[in-house]
Amino acid sequence: MLEFLSWAQLFGYLAFLLGVGSFLQINDRHFKLWMTGECVAYAVHFFLLGNPTAVASTLVSASRSVISMYTRSLWLAWAIVLLNIGLGIVFVKHPADALPLIASSMATLALFRLQGIRLRFVMLIGTLLWLVNNIIAGSIGGSALEAVVATINFSTMVRMYRAERSQTAAN
Repeated sequence: MLEFLSWAQLFGYLAFLLGVGSFLQINDRHFKLWMTGECVAYAVHFFLLGNPTAVASTLVSASRSVISMYTRSLWLAWAIVLLNIGLGIVFVKHPADALPLIASSMATLALFRLQGIRLRFVMLIGTLLWLVNNIIAGSIGGSALEAVVATINFSTMVRMYRAERSQTAAN
């Protein structure tokens, strides 16, 4: 079978679709729900690619996205960051292996503590870290996902900013 049609890459393409959908959302709850689906598809993708650090990180990220819909607890956010550090101790063999864990830790704090444009800005930084990870891992769908997500996220941030500005001007 052609490499770009392998099961691993097909799950990467599914993560791509769910990730694009998540960053099109302006409602934070919908954003987190779509992101959960993306993370689950990503976990399967990276499992099939043989990247255990990314699998662990995306499973933690899926759980984190769901939990952050119900609480903004800073203590719980830091517990998830510590879990990522623990995963790093177990899985990181090369400096680049830490990229998903750094991105996930940043996203955790953002999802639990930030809203709106600030939430998406921190997620944009994490997206760029994932992009580098995916290029290194040879993830076709994942690399495409992160490149498109960065663009869509930036566009959504601009739409949100304009909406806030017009709302302020109307008042």
